[in-house]
Amino acid sequence: MAKQLQAIRGMNDILPEQSPAWQYLESRLRNLMAAYSYREIRMPVVEPSPLFSRGIGAGTDIVEKEMYTFQDRNGESLSLRPEGTAGCVRAGIQHGLLYNQTQRLWTMGPMFRYERPQKGRYRQFHQFSVETYGMAGPDIDAELILLTARLWKELGIHKHVRLELNTLGTLAARQHYREALVDYLSRFEQELDEDSRNRLTINPLRILDSKDKRTQEIVADAPVLHDYLDAESAEHFETLKGILDAAGIAYVVNPRLVRGLDYYSRTVFEWITDSLGAQGTVCGGGRYDALVELLGGKPTPAVGFAMGLERLVLMLDTLNLIPESVQKTVDVAVVTRGDKVSAKALPMIEQIRTGVPGIRIQVNCGGGFKGQMKRAFNSGADFAFIIGEDELASQSISVKPLLTEGEQENMDISAVIEFLNSEFRSKE
Repeated sequence: MAKQLQAIRGMNDILPEQSPAWQYLESRLRNLMAAYSYREIRMPVVEPSPLFSRGIGAGTDIVEKEMYTFQDRNGESLSLRPEGTAGCVRAGIQHGLLYNQTQRLWTMGPMFRYERPQKGRYRQFHQFSVETYGMAGPDIDAELILLTARLWKELGIHKHVRLELNTLGTLAARQHYREALVDYLSRFEQELDEDSRNRLTINPLRILDSKDKRTQEIVADAPVLHDYLDAESAEHFETLKGILDAAGIAYVVNPRLVRGLDYYSRTVFEWITDSLGAQGTVCGGGRYDALVELLGGKPTPAVGFAMGLERLVLMLDTLNLIPESVQKTVDVAVVTRGDKVSAKALPMIEQIRTGVPGIRIQVNCGGGFKGQMKRAFNSGADFAFIIGEDELASQSISVKPLLTEGEQENMDISAVIEFLNSEFRSKE
C-alpha cells in the first residue's frame, strides 16, 4: 500500500469545526480596520530573497536559519515570505504608493519560517499586520497602540495583555549605543550563551532579550540605550507616552525591548500575555523610518505592527471567549420524505433563500427520514423544514422547532418567508 500522505510538520490544516473561530477573529479585524479608515493590500507569498536579506537584515535568525529559500528554473533565488513588512514596502515602491503620500494599510495571510513547531507557533503561520507611511510624528505611533487596545477590548482579552514600550532612537544614536554595548559584552564573551556570542558582531542588540539566565545577569549591568538617545527621539517618546497617558492606556517602559528585526528605529512596542502558560508576545511593532530608502525608495517615515492569528485564536479558545453563536452554522435543516423529493424541493428552498437574506439552510441530500432528522437535531439548527409529496403538491413546508417545545406547523412559502424574517430579525 502507498504511504499515507501527511501535512508537512508545522503546517497545519484548519478544519471546518475550527474555521468559525478564525472567521470571527478575521471579521473583527476587518471591521476595526474599516472603523479607522485603513485599506487592505495583498502581496504575493513568494518574493525575491534579497528583499528579506536587505530589509530584515542578513544577520537575523529569520534570514540565517528560518527562511524557506529556493531557486526557480531561471536560477533566481526566491523565498516564501517570513513576514509582511518588507513585501508591503516593495509593493508601495513598485506601485508609487509612498513618495509624498500618506498610507494606512493592512494585510492578512500566511507567512513561513523554518523553526521548531510549538503550541501557537508553526512553520506556516497566519499574520495580520498594519503598515503606515508618510507620517513622522508620535501621534500615528499612538494611533496604532490605541487601535490594538480597542481590539483587545472588543475580543475580551484586555485584562490578559500588557503593553511594553521602548525607543531605539535614530540609527546614528543606536550605532553609538551598539559600540558601547559590544565593548561591554566583549568582556564577558566566554560567559555568554552560544546564540549571544554569534550575535555579538552581527546583531548585538538581540542579546538584550536573551532567555539564557547567565546572559540575563550580564545584560542587567549593560549600558542602557536611553543614555545614548538623541534629543529628538527622546521628545518623540515623551510625547507618545503623554498621548497614551491621556487616553488611559497603561504601559511599562522596558529599556531592554529591542524587537528582532534590523529595520526598527525609535518607537517599539509589544503586547504580552501570560495566559498561555509561558510569557508570549501577542502583538509587536514599531517605527522603521529607514526601511523604504533601504529598499530603493525615497526616504519615508513608517510605523506598523504584526500579530500572529494562531496565538490569538488559541487565546480566545483558552479563555472561552469565542461566542457560542459563532460556532452555529445552520439555522434551518431541510428534511425530505419520499423518493426524489429532495431534488424537487430545491427550487422551493431557493425561494426562501431569496426572501430571507442571510438565512443559513442545510439541505439533507439523500438518506432515510430518521437519519435526516437525526442530522437535523445534531446540526444545532433552530428549525427543521419537512417536505414530502403532500408539501410539494401544495407548495408548503412543515416547520418543526428543534430547540423549543413548539408545535410543528404547515405554512405556504410566503408565510415561511414572513415567519423567518420575523424570527431571525428579532435575534439580531
